[in-house]
Amino acid sequence: EDINAEEYPTEIHDYLATFEKSLSSVDEMLKTMMSVSRSELLQKLEPLEQAKLDLVSAYTLNSMFWVYLATQGINPKDHPVKQELERIRTYMNKVKEIADKKKASKLDKGAASRFVRNALWEPNPENECTSKTPAKGKKRK
Repeated sequence: EDINAEEYPTEIHDYLATFEKSLSSVDEMLKTMMSVSRSELLQKLEPLEQAKLDLVSAYTLNSMFWVYLATQGINPKDHPVKQELERIRTYMNKVKEIADKKKASKLDKGAASRFVRNALWEPNPENECTSKTPAKGKKRK
């Protein structure tokens, strides 16, 4: 539905256009996600990916409810949805930490010790007698 430009302040036209594009984008993503059954989707994913999907779904749903509250003139900051979003964000951070630990490279202790041993300078017995310290230069007056 096209809204007559005279029905709202012209300053917010760009914001409304951007909002409409965002809603269309969300609608397309939801249609795509809903086209596959949840159990079928979860079978294709590893447990960590399943957790990510569940968290993103819950966060998205609660975010949309936040927007709904705002459009109804209710301050979402004073509503329990705010605590729910924070709780979900906490779990998202935990899942991210687990994923980061999983991605972290494993230390090959044998290779590390060989690298350190070969990188350290060891004096040769034949070189111990000769000093490798440079001769001190003359001081200028």
